Amino acid sequence: MTSPAIQPSVISEILAEIDNASTELIEITQDLVRIPSETPPGDTRAVARAAAKHLSSLNNISVSFHPSEPPVQNVIAVAKANKPGKRLILNGHLDTYPAGDKSNWSVDPFSGAMRDGKIFGRGSADMKGGIACSLLAFKLLSQKPSLWAGELVLALAGDEESMGTLGTQFLLETVPEAWGDAMLCGDVGSPLVPRVGEKGMIWIDVFASGKAAHGAHVHRGVNAIDVLRAAMDALSQLSDHPVHTPDDVARVIAEAAPVSETMGGDGEASVLRRITVNFGRISGGQTANLVPDKAELNADIRIPLGVSVAEVEAEIHRLLTAIDGVQFEITRRYEATWTPVDDPIVRAIKEACYKVLGQQPSVNMRVGASDARLYRAAGIPTVVCGLTPHNLGAPDEFVEVDELVALAKIHTLAAVNFLASG
Repeated sequence: MTSPAIQPSVISEILAEIDNASTELIEITQDLVRIPSETPPGDTRAVARAAAKHLSSLNNISVSFHPSEPPVQNVIAVAKANKPGKRLILNGHLDTYPAGDKSNWSVDPFSGAMRDGKIFGRGSADMKGGIACSLLAFKLLSQKPSLWAGELVLALAGDEESMGTLGTQFLLETVPEAWGDAMLCGDVGSPLVPRVGEKGMIWIDVFASGKAAHGAHVHRGVNAIDVLRAAMDALSQLSDHPVHTPDDVARVIAEAAPVSETMGGDGEASVLRRITVNFGRISGGQTANLVPDKAELNADIRIPLGVSVAEVEAEIHRLLTAIDGVQFEITRRYEATWTPVDDPIVRAIKEACYKVLGQQPSVNMRVGASDARLYRAAGIPTVVCGLTPHNLGAPDEFVEVDELVALAKIHTLAAVNFLASG
């Protein structure tokens, strides 16, 4: 399965070059991991400079920095071929989860330590290893402008862990080069399961009011926590709300399940097709012998393809306005997104995965959110193909070096196939 636009000899040459550059790929990953860029505080200035430094030896590209609100820094690099054509965006996020208590790590979380064929450190998988793959693909292809047409853009953003408003969304709103005909992202997942869609989301704060009283005189008060429990029971009903999953989406989820659930957990396919409600924080009351007059919660509601945010919001209003003493505020919302599996960028990544891995990848939706949703929402076909996350968000996060090299090959082949296909 190779694109007719790329000769087999060229593909072999590219794969060999990446093998020869594997030491550089490892060093780029380690270099990025060694620079803390935790969100919060979301300071990506130093890691953005480091990423740009790895392009400094190239004389036929442009690199520009795009700060939004301090300390978030974003960076764009552009390479142009010898002839006009499409523009492909290689997007990635520079910020990471917090490292947490360093005493729980077996290595310094910002050491980029390598042992037993693994690179350890916060962000090694999510997603500085993926960025290193995109950087290497960008470097190699920028030096071979006769192989492809159009433009290759590297868009590295901060703020992804805080939903991307100051990162990728800022770039899409202010930097024309951040737009393209397609986007390829190396965020976490697995090269065996490229992701072409994501669920939508609603974040909601619920406030319950009651009447204070002594805990022995419950008949004289109204317990706000009881009111909040009623609101929770009502919101939980959203899980049973009917969802009319589009046929092509349902087929992709079902076909991917045998492979995808080995990594995403049993039940992933079901979760991808229904509304889920998670009560992430609850507070209320002061002591056991007082009837609380106030209580509140924060909930995360994920919305599959086949139901709109407006429909879910209408149901939330119907459920909660029927309960006395309840007020609520929806603080964040976005729709589910999807790129058809026959789109050229999806075909390109599938071909590249097959060539490198020797087996057909299982394209699927993604349960969690990424900056890919922002590109799809802007009408740009998008696929996420990244590294398998080990200890994601936990101590001793690591990435396997062999998979890192394989992903660099996949990104490079997919990019050149997409841009050479006209």
